Amino acid sequence: MNIKAFKMDGLGNDFVIIDNRQKITELSKEQIIKICDRNYIGCDQLILIEKDNTSDANLKFFNSDGSESEACGNGTRCVADLISKEKENKTINLNTISGNLKSKILGNNLVTTEIGNAKTKWNEIPLSDEFNTKNLNIKICDLNNKEYSGGTAINVGNPHIIFFVEEIKNFDIKKIGPQIENHKIFTQKCNVTIAKVINRNLIKVKVWERGAGLTKACGTAACATAFAGKLNNLSDNNTDIEFETGKLSIFIDDKNSIHMKGPVSDIEEISIKL
Repeated sequence: MNIKAFKMDGLGNDFVIIDNRQKITELSKEQIIKICDRNYIGCDQLILIEKDNTSDANLKFFNSDGSESEACGNGTRCVADLISKEKENKTINLNTISGNLKSKILGNNLVTTEIGNAKTKWNEIPLSDEFNTKNLNIKICDLNNKEYSGGTAINVGNPHIIFFVEEIKNFDIKKIGPQIENHKIFTQKCNVTIAKVINRNLIKVKVWERGAGLTKACGTAACATAFAGKLNNLSDNNTDIEFETGKLSIFIDDKNSIHMKGPVSDIEEISIKL
């Protein structure tokens, strides 16, 4: 099987995109894992574009472990840019499991997407019981084995936990990430962010993505971190979330809807042989 596809990324958070609107490509979990494998094609997530009667397209997201994800912020921005070039339209509406997302193409490879309202109730995350989502009191340890307790849970289409710490480099995200992702409190697992507040308009982060592992950037994690910062009175409505590869700008409007702005790469056409 020879599949025509696209490769794109947002701040290094990379995707293989397959357009299923004309010719349907059925992929097994094993085939998705193979495509995402860095020893083959390699990507954080695989995205399928499908026909949709109510929007420009419907999107399906798959993590590198083959599991399906409800949302992918950077992936949505990348596909919006791709479809905008096809339709010659600067506003693109894309349907996802987590809702209909509107993106605007700003030029110079910049795209903004409205993610919508964050959810903070325990059953919306979802959690296994009625816990205080603002502070879950989950314990993590730094490199000196010093214990830290905290964690704010936010759902922005998918579940996240954010730990605000004094120094990110003191925490091993590769060790903490999988432990917290699979914590019994999270019934559908979760994305894990270690965050340091630089000032009220800048937060530095490292992210472990559910089903994908350590990632260079994560759009929904940026949105969740900004909202958690505001919730804990650590940041303002306009906040830059800084990854090692660059920044995403998050704006929370007066209706508490989250908007994410950032760069997308050029579009690379690829061929996949399965």
